[in-house]
Amino acid sequence: MARISGIDIPRDKRIVIALTYVYGIGKTTSIEVLAAAGVSEETRVKNLTEDELGRIRVEVANVKTEGDLRREVALNIKRLQEIGSYRGMRHRKGLPTRGQNTRNNARTRKGPRRTIANKKK
Repeated sequence: MARISGIDIPRDKRIVIALTYVYGIGKTTSIEVLAAAGVSEETRVKNLTEDELGRIRVEVANVKTEGDLRREVALNIKRLQEIGSYRGMRHRKGLPTRGQNTRNNARTRKGPRRTIANKKK
């Protein structure tokens, strides 16, 4: 099992897809990393050589991923809450922050339905 940025990536998938298991790397970034490392996108992870894995690790190190990126996102949200912006208040209340309708949908953000008395089961 190959480890990149502290994440075990799946062995049987193509490397272009397997890299997306790392937080902060999507398909586009994955393609750019592989092009810079000189590795084919069609290669399966189990068929990679140690040299190719090393070059991929070096390129991934240039991208902000995992802990650093999670910390930056959390600090950005915390800053919005501290300055009392509209988006910060929506984050604090657990509501959608980008203008979505909340009368009918938004269950993912609001959580399970609660009745007025909160007793109905």
